[in-house]
Amino acid sequence: MISHPVIYVLRNSVRCWRHRAVLKAALKASDFSVRRCYSTPVRGGVTGMEEILARVVAPLPTYETRDKSPPPPESSSVEFMHFYRGLEKEDKLGFLAKLSQDFGVDHKSVTELAGKLLDTQLRDLATILQVEDRLRYNLTPRYRQLLNHISRVEGGVKFLVDLRADVLEIISSKAIESPHIRDLNGTLKSLLSEWFSVGLLRLERITWQSPCEILQKISQYEAVHPVRNWTDLKRRVGPYRRCYAFTHAAMPGEPLVVLHVALTEDISDNIQSIVREFGTLDVEEDVNKINAAIFYSISSTQAGLQGVELGNYLIKRVVRELQSEFPHMAQFSSLSPIPGFSSWLQGLLSQYRKEGRGSDLLSEQEWGEVEQATDSAPGTPAIDALRKLISTSEWMRSERLTRVLEPVLMRLCAWYLYGEKRRGYALNPVANFHLQNGAIMWRLNWHADTSPRGVANSCGIMVNYRYFLNETSTNSALYLQNKVITASEQVLGLVSQFQKNSKL
Repeated sequence: MISHPVIYVLRNSVRCWRHRAVLKAALKASDFSVRRCYSTPVRGGVTGMEEILARVVAPLPTYETRDKSPPPPESSSVEFMHFYRGLEKEDKLGFLAKLSQDFGVDHKSVTELAGKLLDTQLRDLATILQVEDRLRYNLTPRYRQLLNHISRVEGGVKFLVDLRADVLEIISSKAIESPHIRDLNGTLKSLLSEWFSVGLLRLERITWQSPCEILQKISQYEAVHPVRNWTDLKRRVGPYRRCYAFTHAAMPGEPLVVLHVALTEDISDNIQSIVREFGTLDVEEDVNKINAAIFYSISSTQAGLQGVELGNYLIKRVVRELQSEFPHMAQFSSLSPIPGFSSWLQGLLSQYRKEGRGSDLLSEQEWGEVEQATDSAPGTPAIDALRKLISTSEWMRSERLTRVLEPVLMRLCAWYLYGEKRRGYALNPVANFHLQNGAIMWRLNWHADTSPRGVANSCGIMVNYRYFLNETSTNSALYLQNKVITASEQVLGLVSQFQKNSKL
């Protein structure tokens, strides 16, 4: 007799195989055609994909009737949302493939209008502009109307944000290699950028008196320095701290991006003093002790809003709020993690080991100290020992190893932030974010994050990106247009040391 768990596994395996087989057949053609019917089994009386798409995605009105066509009934949008939410993950993939392929741009009409536009180049300007307007209209994907109408029903905007998150996951996982899916993503991003423009966002300060649901979401969404308990959360919204969030009228009670700020006397050089000390939990703020605002955590809460600029506007709005509350405040800086540094360093050490260039990374004296501290032979064994140290946190427990590695890791980290690029811009995503905003790479801080996560990700190093308000526009333009990183003497000095050692 077969046990119930085994039967369950067999059924799921068969269903998974069936979904994959149908999906593979639907997406097999070289032009990624999914024009044949790809239906989902009936679930709760809901019909198949092709039928529901044909019913809810209205044809694009003709150019002449574009402003006169009545909108589809709200029930169509609600039906689409209900149907999509009821699909399994693999069914959603096929459904979005079909939506983007079969209900996108009418390429035949576009081609004809493009030819007509070329033929009218010798005509009067009014004729040319009208043909251009017709072409622009026909470049609208058919599904864009549906997306617009969904945004107008209750919960529709949140649904579309989550829908784009699914599309982004498909693209990043390469589950479907299709230009149509990418076009759907571009359309969604364009619409969301309009709906979430800064003028439509509301800045809210989160306090201990805020609704419990909001406080709980603030805790859940914290991605940089996880909140440990309610006492920790109370500290982060209490005295000498500020927490702000952007919200949107179409997504009530849902913070979109959250910024945590510490109010300090000087620019902080470690996160321990900000998120792990509770001595000031119930005290009153002394304005005379508040000279600097430290942005120590910024988290985007909606995966579907990736690429929609919110964080940079939030920082600017918060700066204005703080200047209004503390007119004397003049120091604004982040205290930022350096995700990816440790993994980059491991790759660099592997590369230099393979090329036999280990001696270029450290001075002869530094290698000698590493060899003594790890009891390893010169050359490859010493490099392997150093790689092992970086992959664990054991070196943090040794005062001698900490002293030996500090200058090494600081200059390597400076180069990672300043010198490692992607398409000419900073490879590190946090650096890229603040540099785009016009901050300068101001100070690297040793032993700034001694948590297991901080040591594992960045060897415990953090960086201040400082905002000099009268220079941010210039710095931002230099970075975005000329790919120039503005940095302090400390950072440039460390970069120079790395270049000297590495023969760059």
